[in-house]
Amino acid sequence: MKYVLAGASGFLGKALARDLVADGHQVLRLVRRPPSTPDELRWDPARGELDASGLGDPDVLVNLAGANIGRPWTPTYRNTIRESRVSTTETLAAVSGQLERRPVLITQSGIGGYGLDRGDSILTEDSELGDAFLSDVVRLWEGALEPARAAGSRVAALRTGVVLDRNAQAFQLLSLPFRLGLGGRLGPGTQYFPVVSLTDWVRSVRFVAEHDTISGPVNVTLPVPATNNEFTEALATALHRPTFFPVPSFVMKTVLGEFAWELIGSKRAVPTRLESGGFTFHHPTVAAAISAALA
Repeated sequence: MKYVLAGASGFLGKALARDLVADGHQVLRLVRRPPSTPDELRWDPARGELDASGLGDPDVLVNLAGANIGRPWTPTYRNTIRESRVSTTETLAAVSGQLERRPVLITQSGIGGYGLDRGDSILTEDSELGDAFLSDVVRLWEGALEPARAAGSRVAALRTGVVLDRNAQAFQLLSLPFRLGLGGRLGPGTQYFPVVSLTDWVRSVRFVAEHDTISGPVNVTLPVPATNNEFTEALATALHRPTFFPVPSFVMKTVLGEFAWELIGSKRAVPTRLESGGFTFHHPTVAAAISAALA
């Protein structure tokens, strides 16, 4: 199969491209600079510019582009977060409708779309989105797929939890206090903390691409939701470290602002569409996912 990747230079993009190429698939990477290799094609999503003829005849378009959400959300940066996701998806959606054979269009989305704190409620893909900033981003992000859907492409939006891998920045930040012997739960610890192993995230993308019955929102999280307490205990056990230093919610809110809710808000999301489609996780529990990340 031929895949076109936007955001191929990021952590997830590199992992997906590496896995696809290893299995003999063709990968075309979209870049915003002059191409340096034959497997690159320049585009300018801010201007909606992408030469459809340069794509050839792709089977799958994957959008993993988007500004990092793990930094202060100033008014200016909020716009950057939003536009970096919406403009890239809009550009790919428009181009997919110009191709003679309609490709599958998959975009990364966010589990944060469900809102700040949903308590113990089980969140499937049919659950309503919330009313926080990232909820609005997800609405626009996933809504940008509509032109492709209307043109006849199958589209899917991956509502992904925190991806666990030793090279992932988020996992490095989460594990650093434990490595220093200063680890502990975040906030109350009873909140559900949606995560997934990198291996299962890559497998999920490919599964969605290859199975025509899956479309729309797709939760990419552990099938056995874990609380932050459970995540903390599993990480401490894997690293052979204590868990003596919990971080109170008010400290996180003071330091991280609204982004703190991504860590202390509860989102008990389950991957209903993946499992209904026949997907099985290699790392279904938080302990297994952490072990895989540290391997």
